[in-house]
Amino acid sequence: MVFRAIVFFPLILLFACSVYAQQRPGDKIIGTWLSETKEGKISVYRSGNKYYGKLIWSKNMYAADGVTSNKDIHNENKNLRNRPLKNLVLLNNMEYLGDDSYSNGTIYDPKNGSEYSCNMRLKGDRLDIRGYIGISLIGRTSVWTRIKS
Repeated sequence: MVFRAIVFFPLILLFACSVYAQQRPGDKIIGTWLSETKEGKISVYRSGNKYYGKLIWSKNMYAADGVTSNKDIHNENKNLRNRPLKNLVLLNNMEYLGDDSYSNGTIYDPKNGSEYSCNMRLKGDRLDIRGYIGISLIGRTSVWTRIKS
């Protein structure tokens, strides 16, 4: 009995430490978010040192049959117009800069098929997203709300 405790306790401690070590300050953004228009849900995740967001639900995600995913028909790149909206990556390569801010990535708007430079700031359960072309003064801010599980 004592032998088992001596062997298993360090293994459990090692596992707990490795899980904790993988968490980063920027991971506070990870989760599911509702778009400002309430027409889409976006799952934000980390891959490596960057953050991404994919469309997991949209008011217009499926064709009339309720099964077939609608396509990215408005994409400026004609070669991408046949990709499904379901799981379409909207946020790309966002970097955590500290102080609950993220930048150096892009956001894609499937409604008009355009991609924009992007800055984001996390404010509790609210995510302020600024998409812009050139400088951030020329752009638009959208507010997403965290969906609590």
